[in-house]
Amino acid sequence: MVLNGSRDVSATDAVNPGTNPGQGFPAGENPHQLMAEIEALGGRLTHVRDRIGRIIFGQQEVIDLTLITLLAGGHVLLIGVPGLAKTRLVETLGTVLGLAEKRIQCTPDLMPADILGSEVLEENEQGRRSFRFIPGPVFSQLLMADEINRASPRTQSALLQAMQERRVSVAGHYHALPQPFHVLATQNPLEQEGTYPLPEAQLDRFLMQIDVDYPDRDAERRMMIATTGSLDEQAVTVLSPADLQAAQRLVRRVPVGEGVVDGILDLVRRGRPEATDLPEVQRHVAWGPGPRASQALMLAARARAVLDGRLAPSLDDVVALAKPVLRHRMALNFAARADGITLDDIINRLCAPLS
Repeated sequence: MVLNGSRDVSATDAVNPGTNPGQGFPAGENPHQLMAEIEALGGRLTHVRDRIGRIIFGQQEVIDLTLITLLAGGHVLLIGVPGLAKTRLVETLGTVLGLAEKRIQCTPDLMPADILGSEVLEENEQGRRSFRFIPGPVFSQLLMADEINRASPRTQSALLQAMQERRVSVAGHYHALPQPFHVLATQNPLEQEGTYPLPEAQLDRFLMQIDVDYPDRDAERRMMIATTGSLDEQAVTVLSPADLQAAQRLVRRVPVGEGVVDGILDLVRRGRPEATDLPEVQRHVAWGPGPRASQALMLAARARAVLDGRLAPSLDDVVALAKPVLRHRMALNFAARADGITLDDIINRLCAPLS
């Protein structure tokens, strides 16, 4: 097996399981069988990408990053101006992946009970009263939180528990959420009046922040013609929730080479101003990525390899995923703004030794 990295590595020699337990092939794992499963899944994922691409035009990178996040079992924060098919992407994903999909429109007066659900007092025919829990929209497999930064901090914290624990607490009782469970939240970067910026703790729960940009001219032309005519392409189901969960388990079985593991650690740790040897980071970064960034990069790199039908990830995967994984886990200080430095500039500098 040849990896798309700076050097060729045999998949069976990618790691030494004896010195790095859990990252190599587990005891009894057959590399050839694992490769056959990855190739079979890769073929189905190619079909998934094709069906989504027939409905969402000019956003292939966004589609791929979103699929990588779902394969890694995480949540996505989509940032872009209105009209870039963010809502349509979530609806299409729900259909193509066979997931039960629901949507909430976040507003300042949205209460936690509007998302989680509430208990109501009922009386039966015998006159006995009891409480019954009525689930809210969070009890879905794919939840779209539109304009999440318009929800109040209290409501955001309720959603944070669901994202982290995959369960909610109502009236002292825990209620497990359906599996799989993923949140795809959107945020408008332009209109910030009447919004509540997401706290760092909640941002860290999103595996990726995906910036959605305008499509190119050809894609916008195809979109304009396809969506204003009499025929409208419909999404069809390709996978089931059980298939997605099996794919998520397969991703965690993918071996990761020692060089990739060290590359992820070096990249993340160099982004912390108190531990880095890079003067740019020391001068311009207020706070750097925590351990969840390393975990997110590891899972996302594995998922990207599976999406491409490869047995193991490479450093190229780490570099390609660094920006969506790190953007929302770092903050610049006033010196960076004064010098015209952006987060992408800092992340490019962090990735330079890996390229």
